[in-house]
Amino acid sequence: MTLAGRVAVVTGGTRGIGAVFVDALERAGATVAVVGRSASRFAADVGDADSVARVKEAIESELGTPQILVNAAGVFGPIEPLLRSDPSAWVETIRVDAIGPYLTCRAFAGGMVDAGWGRIVNVSSAASLHPPGPLGSAYATAKVALNQLTRHLASELEGTGVTANVMHPGDVKTDMWADIREQALALGPEGEGLRQWVDWVAETGGDPPQKAADLLLRIVESDVNGRFLWIDEPLQPPLPSWGEDGGLRPWNA
Repeated sequence: MTLAGRVAVVTGGTRGIGAVFVDALERAGATVAVVGRSASRFAADVGDADSVARVKEAIESELGTPQILVNAAGVFGPIEPLLRSDPSAWVETIRVDAIGPYLTCRAFAGGMVDAGWGRIVNVSSAASLHPPGPLGSAYATAKVALNQLTRHLASELEGTGVTANVMHPGDVKTDMWADIREQALALGPEGEGLRQWVDWVAETGGDPPQKAADLLLRIVESDVNGRFLWIDEPLQPPLPSWGEDGGLRPWNA
């Protein structure tokens, strides 16, 4: 596919899976605004409304109105039981992983609607679909919120030519994986589940990042809307998310 003439915004695009997405979009012909705290041209804190407003103005002034938004910025946050968690670290995880996409979607979706075409892809995680456990509550909660935020947005955008979806990029050996490994090694018996996941990713090599890039381009090319989407043949089998009908209500069934 070609995205020549399209402007894309990728948050968290300076490293990890975000950098993979930037490369894929540029190879497809898009002009990409790389957004992140350490970005050279479009530095921003996606969890801060004023910062997002400033970077939106800078991108539109320099590159034009974006038609593609990929929210890849994220942190895993504290790996500790909720009752012993650091409140500032827990809330920061929600701010970056859930509030950030809300602010960027709110900033850029209107321009897409005006243009009659746009694609919003929010990077979620299988952690949002796993049974709850004693660790990682901030990250899982943030990703559940991101899933539901995206579904609501997709409902609002239905029929406008703009779509919104979430994707699980696979179990990839990124900087986040390395951070989880270091934290899990320092935990006692309660960290055994995370250590098993870390070891499994290390032993298998993880899912190839290119699979996530391929999925992103397929989403951009398609009209699918409001879905939780998986890479092809992931190491972790796809988990059920939500039904096609979104759930019937008794008052409008």
